[in-house]
Amino acid sequence: MSEVANLKVSDIDSGRMMLRVEQGKGQRDREVMLSPQLLQLLREWWKAARPQVWLFPGQNPINPVTARQLNRAVTVAKDLAGISKRVSPHTLRHSFATHLLEQGVDIRVIQVLLGHAKLETTALYTRVAVSTVRDIKSPLDRLGVDLVSRSPPA
Repeated sequence: MSEVANLKVSDIDSGRMMLRVEQGKGQRDREVMLSPQLLQLLREWWKAARPQVWLFPGQNPINPVTARQLNRAVTVAKDLAGISKRVSPHTLRHSFATHLLEQGVDIRVIQVLLGHAKLETTALYTRVAVSTVRDIKSPLDRLGVDLVSRSPPA
């Protein structure tokens, strides 16, 4: 939540389609990809709100939005979408990682995108990505031999 709250307008690099996260996880800076759809939404937001420094200013524009305000926004969005399960801002982060895993993105790339220092932390998401495990082809299946009848497959 603090990473989103502390985004500045200047953190958006539309030329490179990157978003800079300053002092994110582990107090490190990093860059993440910027979806064209998200860029369009952010442009519409900028036109409507005209934020000066903080991309998402708080009630007092000199400060960023608070964690409580972000939680409320996620809850409102969840209700509008008709989702009955519990959803938090962290759920969105978890879903992002899980979807990337299910698309076959290398776990080390996901580690960098999430800002995890240890691969073990990112590996926790693999428990949720069931389709990733299900879709893996066993090396035995790649041999081109039916091991039961010991003949090439039909």
